[in-house]
Amino acid sequence: MKRIAVLTSGGDAPGMNAAIRAITRTGLEAGLDVFGVRNGYSGLIDGDFVFLSRRDVGGIMQLGGTMLGSARSQEFYTEEGRRKAIENLKAEDAEALFVIGGNGSQTGAFALYQMGFPVVGVASTIDNDLAGTDVTIGVDTAINVALEAIDRLKVTAESHRRAFLVEVMGRKCGFVALMAGIAGGAEVVVIPEREMSPDEVAAQLRAAHERGKGHAMVVVAEGAHNNAQRLIEYFEQHPEGVGFKLRATILGHVQRGANPTSRDRLLATRLGEGAVRAWLRGEQGVLTGLQGNRVVTTPLEQVVNTHKQLDLSLFDLSCIMSM
Repeated sequence: MKRIAVLTSGGDAPGMNAAIRAITRTGLEAGLDVFGVRNGYSGLIDGDFVFLSRRDVGGIMQLGGTMLGSARSQEFYTEEGRRKAIENLKAEDAEALFVIGGNGSQTGAFALYQMGFPVVGVASTIDNDLAGTDVTIGVDTAINVALEAIDRLKVTAESHRRAFLVEVMGRKCGFVALMAGIAGGAEVVVIPEREMSPDEVAAQLRAAHERGKGHAMVVVAEGAHNNAQRLIEYFEQHPEGVGFKLRATILGHVQRGANPTSRDRLLATRLGEGAVRAWLRGEQGVLTGLQGNRVVTTPLEQVVNTHKQLDLSLFDLSCIMSM
């Protein structure tokens, strides 16, 4: 009987468990043995495998995080480490590896593929910075967590006539910040793709105050040059002239730990099933993603060598809506 392996790698993302479930049950339905790799590429090098049955993946779809665990592995960056990983897969008679993760994880998958081992990637990261897919597993949940925080902070902002600065995750991609900013009615959104100086942020807050707004919200992407820390330092040194007292909240890893939304559960299920179907059709060295509501595959070489562009017309929309 043919065997396949699945691992989760990099930062955990809500919906990873649903993808594990989908890969496992689709594989079993196709007559394959399925085993999981604990703790990402580190577990692959250590040979930390566990067989997965239908019942083993029951009751996990609604849970955040990853039942298989994830860990960084410096050894995997070396050719020797990757060879050891492949040897362990072959010792278990695995014929393919399914990698659920983001940019760094898919770079690792591509490295294994270049060394001759069949891999299929599944697009999963809250950053939504992965080429080959419109949206990645975990993004919807991360945006909703950020939006809930913004909504709650706006209550206090309105009560005390203050401005709040909220920093959200996303690495060097401003997607989560921009979506949460638009949906949360932010007066200012600061993202790496459209950098803004502290003076510009201050000017926009001052303009909002002059228009008669009693409170304001600034949403900042962690990867922006002028992140929360830099902006707070600026406003501490220049407290005059913005019209509001300013408070800061950094959401950090709170966004990654939530239970996945229905959208993320469905996306993960579709991509997990699609990944196995793609391999059964003979595809390998590809990423499974969603484009225009269709599950598609994109060569990993293209994925890891392409910088995903943010639609900046949405930034213009955020500016219009802030007036």
